[in-house]
Amino acid sequence: MLFDGKKVLVTGAASGIGRATAIRLSAEGARVTIGDSNVQGLEQTAAMMASAPLVQPFDAVDAASCRELVAVAARDGLDVVCNISGVLKWGRTEQFPLDDFDLVMAVNTRAVFAICQAAIPHLIASKGNIVNTASAAALQGIAYTVAYAASKHAVAGITKSLAVEYAAQGVRVNAICPGQVNTPMTMQTAWPENIDMALLMRNAPKLLDGACEPSDVAELFAFLASDRASKISGALFTIDGAQLAG
Repeated sequence: MLFDGKKVLVTGAASGIGRATAIRLSAEGARVTIGDSNVQGLEQTAAMMASAPLVQPFDAVDAASCRELVAVAARDGLDVVCNISGVLKWGRTEQFPLDDFDLVMAVNTRAVFAICQAAIPHLIASKGNIVNTASAAALQGIAYTVAYAASKHAVAGITKSLAVEYAAQGVRVNAICPGQVNTPMTMQTAWPENIDMALLMRNAPKLLDGACEPSDVAELFAFLASDRASKISGALFTIDGAQLAG
């Protein structure tokens, strides 16, 4: 199995891509720690996994909580970190609350940095790797998502910078850039009123049935986190149904 005996941390595991990734890696033999603020969702994910995970609720806004999550996951070593926790808020820029901007940046960017920072010493010891979650919005501006796009552009920068800094110590760092994915986060987010739909739909997937399922993205996480991707680092992988192709 791809991850037989490997110690893996998956954040955002209460639903969506995080849940699908935890399930996928567990099926490949990983010893998984799952983290999220949604305790009930974590318990539901745990029941779906091939082996019982370590369940560790955490608050992505709280840096100390992020560090504690890593400490718990790394008690007997750590091989892989999958940073998947995230939040999405839409809004016309002139009306977008600064508090919402701060929240998006805290969850999507600062927490990713805090977890990576805490995990790096353990990953140096194991010659492990990190797979972050960026977005198609990390590679292209998308109307009405300034905060989200800014946060994901920052994740891309974190990913590339860490990949360069720690390459000589055997640590790989990559990021996945999903386009439209059918997750609770995207499906339950209310669109702002009075928006230009034609402007927004420029960024729609172009493949027939191009929207991804969480399991599609989990497959890419499994590949990048595995030894099959041993020469891949500092890369941003799109999985977007040709969303960014034109």
